[in-house]
Amino acid sequence: MRLHLQAKPCLTLFVLAFALFPAYLKTVKATDWPRFRGANADGKSPETNLLKKWPKAGPGMLWAIHGLGDGFASVAVAKGIIYTTGSVGKEKQGILSACDLKGSIIWKKPYGHGWSGSHPGTRTTPTVDANSVYVISGYGNLVCFDAKTGNRKWHVDVLKRFNAKNINWGISESVLVVDDKVICTPGGKNASVVALNKSNGKTIWTTKGLSDQSAYCSPILIEDGPKKIAVTITDKHIVAVNIDTGTVLWKYTNKLYKDEPRHVNPNTPVYSNKTVYMASRFVGGTKLKIADDWSKVSEIWTNQQLDPHHGGVVLVDGCIHGTDSRDEKWICLDYQTGKVRYSAELVGKGSLIYADGMLYCYGQQGRLALVKITPTAYEIAGSFEITQGRGPHWAHPAISDGVLYIRHGDTLTAYDIKNKTP
Repeated sequence: MRLHLQAKPCLTLFVLAFALFPAYLKTVKATDWPRFRGANADGKSPETNLLKKWPKAGPGMLWAIHGLGDGFASVAVAKGIIYTTGSVGKEKQGILSACDLKGSIIWKKPYGHGWSGSHPGTRTTPTVDANSVYVISGYGNLVCFDAKTGNRKWHVDVLKRFNAKNINWGISESVLVVDDKVICTPGGKNASVVALNKSNGKTIWTTKGLSDQSAYCSPILIEDGPKKIAVTITDKHIVAVNIDTGTVLWKYTNKLYKDEPRHVNPNTPVYSNKTVYMASRFVGGTKLKIADDWSKVSEIWTNQQLDPHHGGVVLVDGCIHGTDSRDEKWICLDYQTGKVRYSAELVGKGSLIYADGMLYCYGQQGRLALVKITPTAYEIAGSFEITQGRGPHWAHPAISDGVLYIRHGDTLTAYDIKNKTP
C-alpha cells in the first residue's frame, strides 16, 4: 500500500524528526566543558574512548586560532561554541571571543579593562549557563552576554558595589551559576561571597559576618540531598555558604598559613563524601571532615609536599594528583591518609585534568604529557611541546567531545584525542 505523505501531515513530521534524530543525538551526547575545570570544576571529564597512547609528535592538531589576546584563561565549550577571554591593544581591552568547533571566530565582544598589573592578561575563564555567558574581569567587572549573539545583557562592578579592595594579581575566578544565581567572591565587607540574579545582576544575598578578601579561587557547587552549598577559599578561610540564603555554614582557618603572609588560593577545592580538600601555594594541603548537618568541619590531615601553585589537583580512585611547586615534581597523594604514594618529574610543575583513565599534564615550560596512573608509578604515554602562542604556559587544558584544547597566550589549539580503533 502506498503512503501519501501530503495527506498525512503527522506522518510527515514523524519521518522528518526521524531523519534529524542522529544529529540531535550528537548534540545532546556531546560532553560540554562549560566553565573553568569542567562542569563540576573538578578537572575531570566523563568522556571515554579516548587515545591511551600518543604518537611521538603528539595527537593530530585540528586547527589553531590566533589573535585571541593576552591572558591565561582556559576555555569553556557549550552547545557547539568555544568561549575564552584575552586582552588586546595598548589599552589592554578585555575581549570575550566565541569560536566554532572548526576553529573560526564567530564574534568578539569587549567586557572592560583587562588586567594590566603584575603578569598582565586575562585570568577568568567564561562560565556558560543556558543562553548566557558570564565573565568577570581582573578589576571585578562582571558581565553577562548572550551566548549566541554576544550582545551584552548586564554588567556590575562588584568591587565598587560591595566596597571591596582588589587583590595583588587581580580577580581571577570563574563564577558559579546555580539556579537563578551567579555566585562570585568580591571580598567586600560582609560580602566576601555574593549572589546576583543571573538575569539582571541585582543583588540577592551577601555573606553577612564574613569580610575576607578574595583569593583567586573559583567556587564549587556541592549538592547533598536537597542542600546546595557553595564552597570556596577566601584570603583567610575555606568557607561553605548556603546557596539559597547566603548563610555561612562554616569557615575554617588553614593552620598551614601561619608562616605564609600572602595567601594565594587559585586551586578549586575538592569534595568527596562529606570531606573537602584544599591546596595552596607554598603551604600544602588540608583535608577536612564535614559534619552531617554541615554545621562545622574538623581537620583530618595536612600535607605540605603537594602545593600546586595554580595548577589544580584531581581526585581519582582514592588519590590526589598535582604538583609540588618547590621541587616541581608530580605527586600521587593517598586521600585516606595524606601520605605520598609516589612522585615523578614528568613535565615539571603545571596544570592537569583527567579523562578516561589518563592524566593530561601541562608543564609550565610548555610540554604536554599523557600520563597513565598505576598503583606504583606514573607512566608517560606520549608527550610533545606546545610551540604556538607566547608567554607563560599557565592556562589549564580542557576536553570536550574528544577534542583537547590548549590555550597559550593569544593562541588556542585543538587536538583530536578520540580513539578511532574499533
